[in-house]
Amino acid sequence: MTPCVEKVLVVGGGFSGMTAAIELDRAGIQVDLVETDPHWRTDGAGISLHGATLRVFRQIGIYDEFLESGGGANGFDIIHPVSDETLFTLPTPVVGDVAFGNGGVMRPVLANILRQRVRETATNVRLGVTFTKVTPVEGGAQVEFSDGTSGVYDLIVGADGVNSALRSALWPEADAPAYVGQGVWRAVVDWPQELERPGMWAFEDLKVGINFVSPTKGYIFLTEPRPTLEHLDPTGFVEYLRALLKRFPSALLNRIADSLNEDSQVLYRPLFALLLPKPWSRQRCVLIGDAVHATTPHLAAGACAAMEDAVVLAEELSAAKDLAAGLEAYENRRFGRCEMIVNNSRRLCDIETSGGDRAEHSRIMQTSMGALAEAI
Repeated sequence: MTPCVEKVLVVGGGFSGMTAAIELDRAGIQVDLVETDPHWRTDGAGISLHGATLRVFRQIGIYDEFLESGGGANGFDIIHPVSDETLFTLPTPVVGDVAFGNGGVMRPVLANILRQRVRETATNVRLGVTFTKVTPVEGGAQVEFSDGTSGVYDLIVGADGVNSALRSALWPEADAPAYVGQGVWRAVVDWPQELERPGMWAFEDLKVGINFVSPTKGYIFLTEPRPTLEHLDPTGFVEYLRALLKRFPSALLNRIADSLNEDSQVLYRPLFALLLPKPWSRQRCVLIGDAVHATTPHLAAGACAAMEDAVVLAEELSAAKDLAAGLEAYENRRFGRCEMIVNNSRRLCDIETSGGDRAEHSRIMQTSMGALAEAI
């Protein structure tokens, strides 16, 4: 099929923006990608992945590279916070032509894989540049850039993250991302040999999990309630995370706590959520990823949803008779799924911060994992 657009601008070079560039190029669409960071960097520790994310990796041609650098698993253990015994294993459905139902990888490693894939396409990548103004013109939108250049595009894809400048410019009435009263700590550790697969412990108002990021390394993630948004001094991150881990009776987690050091890449991030009502398009612009549905990490589905957006958008632009129909079809396919991810993640957060029903927590996890395995 002939796509309903010929030239597209992607604003943002993160996971969703890079996936959009790959898939739009595959559809025969001319793509410019602008990224404000001149070094095109991605910070962060590990990232947990669902089978649905691995399905996207297969779609965009990076699955084999992921397997060489990351780690895959089937199932997710719920572990006793005192004895370290496995209480039960949550199934993680294998989705499509992949070997695993879940996995993990370091964020910078995944970003490097995606960057290389983008470089193999005809995408015109411009670093250290972003848009400054968008003006509707006949048959398109004129974009002025921060380096003084300009261009006319059939469509602009806003993939510029939770603090999206494009959303602020064209959706000024939109609510700001909402702080959810919880923060997440992450660190890279040696993989504990007694663990067969990724797992999670819960104790009091804390939850900690561990996932593969390579054959020998794992990353831990720990959520803690923080009723108010505040700045934390990075120089104290290692000791603070160590103290949180030592609140668990678990001998394994105490051993991990003792192993933390300045090389553990300890990070802290306050958590925010956002779900923009439809329509997600306006004035020849459409939003994808965190720019339109930022979620907390409780379902490990943020990157998955963002990359799925890009895949679906390219499919609908290829199939539609005109741009309006393509954008409407994209929104209709994505809204309900993304609403489920944002709302279920937020409910899991509420249960954790309020000491709520752990049985409900498990039910939401299982139901959501099944929904994520469904076709997009």
